[in-house]
Amino acid sequence: MKILHFSDTHLGYNDLELLNAENINQREADFYDAFAQVVAQIIELKPDYIIHTGDLFHRSSPSNRAITFALEQFKIINALNIPFVLIAGNHSTPRTNLSSPILKIFEGFENIHLSYSQEYKMIEFSDVIFHTLPHMNDETQALSQIKLCEQNIHKSKKNIMMMHCSVGAWYLMQEFGEWVYPSEKEYIFGKMDYVALGHWHGYGKVGKHENVYYSGSTERTSLNDKRNSKGFILLTLNDAKTPSLFDTLDIDYKEIKIRPIIQKELDCEAYENAASNVDTSDTANAIIEIKLTNLTALQSIDIQNADIKALFPEAMNVSIKREFKRSEGASAVDDIEVISLEEYFLEHIKEDADEKEFERLKNKVQELFSAYEESSDDTL
Repeated sequence: MKILHFSDTHLGYNDLELLNAENINQREADFYDAFAQVVAQIIELKPDYIIHTGDLFHRSSPSNRAITFALEQFKIINALNIPFVLIAGNHSTPRTNLSSPILKIFEGFENIHLSYSQEYKMIEFSDVIFHTLPHMNDETQALSQIKLCEQNIHKSKKNIMMMHCSVGAWYLMQEFGEWVYPSEKEYIFGKMDYVALGHWHGYGKVGKHENVYYSGSTERTSLNDKRNSKGFILLTLNDAKTPSLFDTLDIDYKEIKIRPIIQKELDCEAYENAASNVDTSDTANAIIEIKLTNLTALQSIDIQNADIKALFPEAMNVSIKREFKRSEGASAVDDIEVISLEEYFLEHIKEDADEKEFERLKNKVQELFSAYEESSDDTL
């Protein structure tokens, strides 16, 4: 039995305020492309079952474009006559009962099986049972729903547990309604053939459990996620009976092609040399993060962001982080309470510049801070 497990597709997510040729936010389009790649792999691999462990959409009230795209892709999947089991994640679950769950739009598809009612649901086939625990806004009801799950384990069939939550980690992602699976109930995993998880965006096995996996997301919802590897799991459950349940389990992680994040560093102690020799061969259509190190206050004025971005003309986006060189005896920014950031910055320039150069840069700094204050004024 082959099962394709993917998750956290976050359709409708957008970022960076960049439009593509179709006037669609480029990052939003990246998420659609990632989903379409998985669908193309489903067509090629022809699994027996498809499962998605939550956060199909990025919002519980997605845009018309996101809904339209999803319906088009689900129509393709439905036509394959492969059962597709989909559970709700916290991003696709309304926060109140006043809104209708967005996953209801797929109820008309005969091969799409849904679990979004914030309670345990058993979805049964001739050879396998999917024990689904979708996102629950009220964590207190989780224990009773886990109990129902355990009661419905069928020893003569394969048992697949599907959840959208944090397992094996005491910390959360600081998102609304997310919950941690209780560690005292992890013994149930040993009764399952496979436990499919969603919520965490990195692929991997959970702790000591040989059959518990996050498939990870298909794209990044934060540029702090530096993983350039995204994809899905192709799970094979063999029929042979062995002393160990998990000897019959084979996990194959399949990567899809996503837009890379490339990190570069320019040492400003030899800025001209670093800038002229920076490698740009891998930056076409990539998201580039540049860190300027050993930067002095004087250089921070003369080295413009536009000049840095011009070094990477083929990149999709370039972001710049500045790491200042600290002089001996310099005060940390955290210690400065009585002066403004503008004054603090000018003090640093004054340390390194002669009087004539200081006056030139002083006017420039004041213009920059004035422009910043105007753009940040909430009353405008």
